[in-house]
Amino acid sequence: MIEVKVLGSGCKNCQTTQKLIGDVTSENGVEISLEKIEDMAEIMSYGIMSTPGVIVDGKIVHVGGIPDKRSILSWFKSDCCPADDQCC
Repeated sequence: MIEVKVLGSGCKNCQTTQKLIGDVTSENGVEISLEKIEDMAEIMSYGIMSTPGVIVDGKIVHVGGIPDKRSILSWFKSDCCPADDQCC
C-alpha cells in the first residue's frame, strides 16, 4: 500500500488537497493509506515551509497550493510521462 501524508495546518487548501488525493486514487483504483499531519514541528521536520505539502512513500511530491488531478495521478502511475501531454 502506498503511504501518503498531507502536511498542513488544516486550512481550506489542505482539506481540498486531501480530498482531491482521495478522489483521484479512488477513481483510478490506487490503494493508499492517507494521513493528515497538522503538527507544525513535524511538518517543518520535512523541510516544508509552504503548505499543503504532500509526501508519497517518504518523498516530497508537492509543496504549496492545491495540486491538479493530473499531477496527483502522476504521483501514483509509473507509466505516466510528464513530458508528453497525451500519456496520462
